[in-house]
Amino acid sequence: MGAIAAGVQACRERIAAACRAAGRDAGTVTLLAVSKTFPAAAVREAWQVGQTAFGESYLQEALAKQDALADLAIEWHFIGPIQSNKTRSLAGRFAWVHGIDRLKIAQRLSEARPDGLPPLNCCIQVNVSGEGSKHGVMPVEALELARAVAVLPRLRLRGFMAIPRETGDAAAQRAQFAVLRGLYEQAAGLRLDTLSMGMSGDLEAAIAEGATIVRVGAVIFGQRNYT
Repeated sequence: MGAIAAGVQACRERIAAACRAAGRDAGTVTLLAVSKTFPAAAVREAWQVGQTAFGESYLQEALAKQDALADLAIEWHFIGPIQSNKTRSLAGRFAWVHGIDRLKIAQRLSEARPDGLPPLNCCIQVNVSGEGSKHGVMPVEALELARAVAVLPRLRLRGFMAIPRETGDAAAQRAQFAVLRGLYEQAAGLRLDTLSMGMSGDLEAAIAEGATIVRVGAVIFGQRNYT
């Protein structure tokens, strides 16, 4: 078994164990393989062992991979910050967008989504840690934004996403994820089904708080090289 295949298997085993500990069905949690900065060949290798959902953060890199892997049935998720001038490409080339934190961005995505495609799945990104360096709407503003996005045509609001402050304290991890879970529960009338939260270092805490998508890169593909 190659390193990437072993990484996918390790993630699946961690998800299953975390779900058992939380009294959940492992089938309720989707593994999103974060393939940003890794080549198309690495994505293909993960796909060959059954991984079909991949997350990208850099648009031009993602588009090149999509072209190179057009022969594969891949569900592409955009998980990076969204710039206004990128919304047309995002709307036409991705199945999911996780990082909506402004109504203007959602409106542009809605206007640009081609009629021949199903609605664009999207999540509201929430800054659960309050860090100035993080993207995302503040928790107190998240429900208002969610309600506004939910009525836009050609979009399907699925839930909330967060990138919490890194910490080795399990209780602190869960407390941040609990903020997102609380928003999800308050938005019950919107019929949401997604909490995109949890990464390589904290997916167990995220699953304990109800994560339905965990975004994992390093465990699958190795450490990134940004140079």
